[in-house]
Amino acid sequence: MPNKQDSNSSGLRYAEEVIGTLGTLIASPIWYPLEPNSYADFGGEVSVVARNPISEGRQRKKGVITDLDASGGFNTDLSQFNLTRLLQGAFFANIREKDTTEPMNGTAIPLTGVTTGPETYTAASGLDAFGADDLVFVSGCSTAANNGLKTVTAAAASVLTVSETLTAEASPPAAAKIERVGIEGAAGDIDVLMSGSIATLTSTALDFTTLGLIVGEWIWIGGDNATNQFAGATNSGFARVSIIAANVLTLDKTPGGTMVTEASTTEEIHLYFGNMLKNEPLAANIIRRSYQFERTLGDDGVAVQSEYIIGSMINEVTFNIATADKLTTDLTLVSTDHEQRTGTVGVKAGTRPSIAVATAFNTSSDVTHKKLYTLDAADSNPTPLFAFLKELTLTISNNVTPDKAVGVLGAFDVSVGTFEIGGSMTAYFADVAAVTAVRNNANVTFDFSLVKENAGFLFDVPLLALGNGRLAVEQDQSIQLPLDVMAAESALGNTLTMMIFPYLPTLAEA
Repeated sequence: MPNKQDSNSSGLRYAEEVIGTLGTLIASPIWYPLEPNSYADFGGEVSVVARNPISEGRQRKKGVITDLDASGGFNTDLSQFNLTRLLQGAFFANIREKDTTEPMNGTAIPLTGVTTGPETYTAASGLDAFGADDLVFVSGCSTAANNGLKTVTAAAASVLTVSETLTAEASPPAAAKIERVGIEGAAGDIDVLMSGSIATLTSTALDFTTLGLIVGEWIWIGGDNATNQFAGATNSGFARVSIIAANVLTLDKTPGGTMVTEASTTEEIHLYFGNMLKNEPLAANIIRRSYQFERTLGDDGVAVQSEYIIGSMINEVTFNIATADKLTTDLTLVSTDHEQRTGTVGVKAGTRPSIAVATAFNTSSDVTHKKLYTLDAADSNPTPLFAFLKELTLTISNNVTPDKAVGVLGAFDVSVGTFEIGGSMTAYFADVAAVTAVRNNANVTFDFSLVKENAGFLFDVPLLALGNGRLAVEQDQSIQLPLDVMAAESALGNTLTMMIFPYLPTLAEA
């Protein structure tokens, strides 16, 4: 028996339970790894009530256990890979993915080979989900030349042909995958047309309705090469889709600047897509996920000991952005039960993959845009309410509470409340426009993006009201504007959109 255990000998993983059945792991669970920086309350807290009868001895009798509160919480850095799967539970929704050989909630399509002359990826079937002119991002192959951004020239069920040079690879690793991340337009086909202050993309050959986009989704316009982007500097950047027609794509948000009318000539314009997480308005799309979290606690002399919080639902997620820092995330969980296992019993069965290597996002150079502005249906790029932001917290709350009952130690179920998005921000005061927006209870929107190493995220709060707004004026300091964020259901039908981009051009990092 060891004398003690160090915190660095612990580890944290989670596995999914059967949807709608708290406490029951799915068959053949996968225990996905996490990288906690610190823990809040984690485990089970037992309540004991003592017996205290009136007696000559004036002593209490041994108490009895009356309740168990199981919960958990931890802080972790946000990286490109570590939280996306888990955040489905915070949004109560499935991620809306573009075509991929490794869907998060579907059956994987293993790659069987990479060949040259012609340059192809092969699989038993399923590659015809892609099409000519698709931009795909390949990862996980053993040979570096076979990974990265590729342009599809032809697609069949078992063969995907690309224009880039590949290296023969007989048996790609199981982790190798192909993701559709965009489209390359034909030469001179995609143009920018401004209708007043509303931006649109127009085309002759490309049918925008075939791209798998939905209203409220964000895209990135423009590739790294001059031949794949518009000449106008403000015609490259993030944009939100508001109307999708065969040859017209209307954009109601272009935070990188006001776009200008431009007809391409020989340019093959690139459009990049992401995967979307949002709170779904329709009951058929609301998914009530629960999890078991495993915290290993070091070797007890026999094997690794562990503890589990069971029937866990994500109650809150807070994204923390502070000046000159890394972006961190706090998650809190409401659970129904708690279990501890000795090394003799061992950890629960299942597959335990290694964590994907990724770096954290910093708040200095990786936040590529942040924009708070009053909604204007006639303008894709209204004037922002501030230029610089000092700090921001954005919180998802599901208002989960445990359900207790006689005869049950712990909770037999949980109740889920209103999906709420709140938070606060402190901006550098420039003019009274933001204060006026608070006083007028204006319809405001907020979006910001994180881009690093050719991938990233975009967060969009489509409609919110602002609170506070009392200026902080201190001697020898910049005037600060504290604001409270209270989001509401928008015309899009949701409160928060989170875009996950598996690939973005280097241009997006500027």
